[in-house]
Amino acid sequence: MGRHDGNVAIVTGAGRGIGRAIAERLADEGATVVATDVDEGTAKDTAAAVGGTAVAADVSDRASVDALVARTVEQHGRIDVLVNNAGFDVVGPFVDSDPDQWGRIIGINLVGVLNTCHAVLPVMISQRRGAVVNLGSDAGRVGSSGEAVYSAAKGGIIAFTKTIARETARHQVRANCVCPGPTDTALFASVVEGNDRLRDALVKAIPMRRLAQPTDLAPTVSFLASDEAGFVTGQTVSVSGGMTMS
Repeated sequence: MGRHDGNVAIVTGAGRGIGRAIAERLADEGATVVATDVDEGTAKDTAAAVGGTAVAADVSDRASVDALVARTVEQHGRIDVLVNNAGFDVVGPFVDSDPDQWGRIIGINLVGVLNTCHAVLPVMISQRRGAVVNLGSDAGRVGSSGEAVYSAAKGGIIAFTKTIARETARHQVRANCVCPGPTDTALFASVVEGNDRLRDALVKAIPMRRLAQPTDLAPTVSFLASDEAGFVTGQTVSVSGGMTMS
């Protein structure tokens, strides 16, 4: 038996990178996965790979999120796991940043988590069962040069996760936060493109001297979403090769 047998799991940003690795891990452990991404093509690719369902959704758009949740409940009757992985960033010094970009960074990274949780938590509360795993970032714990607004959004996710964990615990719903360090994804590649010095500096800052792979994150997410972590809530876990320690 898999640890997620019978669970219905929504994974945002599931089209590639960390989100796809999480979707694959949950499916391998028995979950029915609803793979959602703003890029419908990649969501369909992931869903096909894991035998799940694909739904195109923009987490920063509440109507889109409501449609995702309604479709999931209609098709599967329940939602046991929500993994908020969708993310976006534009890198550069804060004083040089474009204020017009702040809203998009905050909208996808932070408001997206508010939207999905606001839509999904009532379902979990009514079931008296559910687990939320939000992907934060070590940038939100210790800061990250060139990622001020992203760091602010991810720090907000960490605080938000602790609060919903307190509010929903009596309903047997749990919420935890996983913070990746620098991870070998398409988003990371776009961030360091043409800047080998930045990439090398980030790798050197990791005691294990390598970037995380998406598959390094998936087992921790799967554990926190499972009944094995049934007494774990409100926690923030870094998976960063020792880049941050607490």
